[in-house]
Amino acid sequence: MLRPLTTRGVRLLCYADRLGGDLRHLGEVLDGPLSDLAGVHILPFYTPYDGDDAGFDPVDHTAVDPRLGDWNDLAAIAARREVTADVIVNHTSASSPEFLDWVENGDASPHAGMFLTFDRVFPDGADEAGITAFYRPRPGLPFTPYAVAGTRRLIWTTFMPSQVDLDVTHPAALAYLDRIVGALAKAGVEVVRLDAVGYAVKTPSSDSFMTDATLAFVEELTARLRAAGMRVLVEVHAHHSLQLAIAPLVDLVYDFALAPTLLHALGDGDIDPLLRWLDIRPVNAVTVLDTHDGIGIIDAGPAGDRPGLIDEGQMRAIFDRAAVATDGHSELASVVPQWATMPHQINATFPSVVADDEAYVLCRAIQVLLPGEPQVYYVGLLDGRDDRARFLATGQGREVNRHAYPPEELHDALARPVPRAILALARLRRDHPAFDGAFSFVRTGEHALRLEWATPDARLTLDADLAPGARVAVLTDERDGVVRVLRGVEELADS
Repeated sequence: MLRPLTTRGVRLLCYADRLGGDLRHLGEVLDGPLSDLAGVHILPFYTPYDGDDAGFDPVDHTAVDPRLGDWNDLAAIAARREVTADVIVNHTSASSPEFLDWVENGDASPHAGMFLTFDRVFPDGADEAGITAFYRPRPGLPFTPYAVAGTRRLIWTTFMPSQVDLDVTHPAALAYLDRIVGALAKAGVEVVRLDAVGYAVKTPSSDSFMTDATLAFVEELTARLRAAGMRVLVEVHAHHSLQLAIAPLVDLVYDFALAPTLLHALGDGDIDPLLRWLDIRPVNAVTVLDTHDGIGIIDAGPAGDRPGLIDEGQMRAIFDRAAVATDGHSELASVVPQWATMPHQINATFPSVVADDEAYVLCRAIQVLLPGEPQVYYVGLLDGRDDRARFLATGQGREVNRHAYPPEELHDALARPVPRAILALARLRRDHPAFDGAFSFVRTGEHALRLEWATPDARLTLDADLAPGARVAVLTDERDGVVRVLRGVEELADS
């Protein structure tokens, strides 16, 4: 089955402060030991970067937090590689000047209408069924009471009480988003990720998650961003069919289904769900195994009457195996959303869950060879294990996967075989001429498959056997009349 080439290179996903402390030092790391990576998605660096939701609750979405640097530091990184940045579409901080002005002045505020109130969605009121129909990724209902100009109002807060939702149908909210986009474009940001856009449009009598109205808004916002010269990446954790629906509307979607289908395959060697996904996955995908939010599992599962790539029992088995691998810690850290029977994601590092170096690098090799734009989370790149102390200090389950690396620890991590093997895969993806050709995959055994890129003069092949005891990446590199076979972590690390 042939797939066209998309884009060369492997991207990094990281925080501005976790690899050196600020944007300037991050740029030095990217120019130095991580120079094999083609781009970087820098998670929110806005003021403040360390708020209630690690930067996803910006008080000022148009300002770089001065503790991290300034727009010139970001522009310096963007001058040397592709930079992706977040536009937080669904909400802003309850401490933002816009919200505070509205709270004080009500309808007299120039920001009146920018924030979503209960009665804006339900002008005639709502019953219990209407209120509880909304999909929310957190426990509880998506409203918080605030006093606005002396009047009690219910404000939509999809994620946290301190994250107040925007009314994205209102001109004041769209003007706010345009100001953010202008600041990013001026700094040379090439890719914009629409964070939490799946929740942005509330539609009564539905779950208000990725509805037809949401898709129409995504298409409209994408046009605005393309007009500013940017590519658009949409983040949606949901049934895999929604990624297929969104893919034609934007430049990039996430391949969130790869991680759970791989983890399922590692459970007992069953590669059928993985092969089904490889057959239909969008090629304009940012391919991930782990992110700052954890390891998504819901994306491969069923939703309502729509079957998943894996069923609920197989999803639960992934969580159970993760709990065994982490001595029960992933169960403690992973959150079960309201109305759900299990978490949507595993809060643990991917290396902690796989718990086997060879199997882990095999998963990375599959990721790097797939069409699309592979992205490696910084903790996964560094073979990081769960930061339980960070979890205990913050009480936030996702913090187990958000370790901060001071310079000496970063240096030591990059000297180890697994990170060196992953960087070797990144060099292959960047430099191998076979990636100018066609991609194919084929099943080669009950538990095995082959991924291959080929031109008339070059070929790169990955033989992946996911049977227990056989999980070693075997890469065959053919170019310039020379055939080289790289087998396992050590040979990749030394290549």
